Amino acid sequence: MKEHATPHIDADPGDFAPVVLMPGDPIRANFLAKTYLEGARLVNNVRGVQGYTGSYRGCPVSVMASGMGMPSMAIYSHELYHMFGVEAIIRVGSAGGLRPEVKLRDLVFGMGASTDSALPDQFGLHGRLAPLCDYTLLRTAVGEAERLHIPYHVGNLLSSDIFYREDGEESLAFGRMGVLAVEMEAAALYTVAARAGRRALALCTVSDHLLTGEALSSDARATGFTDMMEVALGTALRLYGGAEQ
Repeated sequence: MKEHATPHIDADPGDFAPVVLMPGDPIRANFLAKTYLEGARLVNNVRGVQGYTGSYRGCPVSVMASGMGMPSMAIYSHELYHMFGVEAIIRVGSAGGLRPEVKLRDLVFGMGASTDSALPDQFGLHGRLAPLCDYTLLRTAVGEAERLHIPYHVGNLLSSDIFYREDGEESLAFGRMGVLAVEMEAAALYTVAARAGRRALALCTVSDHLLTGEALSSDARATGFTDMMEVALGTALRLYGGAEQ
């Protein structure tokens, strides 16, 4: 075990780049690292949550899975920000569409993240925090999507603690309020980033749709979201690799 290891990450601060891309799925983390990063080396494999560091067009980039759900995301993002000196985390995940204009495989940038979770309550706020992404990350990622001619939407996400709902209409009610898609991690990431004073952005691919019933296969979710990966990597390159803005 390394000197600065935590119960969840067996690494030293210098093992991680300033920017970390975080899929939920360890298979997607492995695919992203092996497909896009030069010199990718494994820097964490505690509990099978794989983390890699390499470079993308000369820009240092790390990739590590977050696991599923807000408690898992909160643990890993807290440790990366506070113990390992990471400056920015870009979630690259999947989401379920809630609006008719959001199509299968479209990208959704989470400007904000509504939630049904009690996780933000720990910060002692008298009210309900509306956690937001980092605007510079958002602006840069939108520019990358436009440059690559990739369909995208910007707006509110629903970060839910519940996958199998007794009342299937509850998520759709958020959609009627303009929420674009539902996923399970962004609100935790944004809240932890706000407390740490660091950058965060959730970039999701629509993998299924609660209105139409359409859905992609598990294999497609693990290795098929290349548009999302290229937007995230381009964003990291522009902000942390000295590329022209």
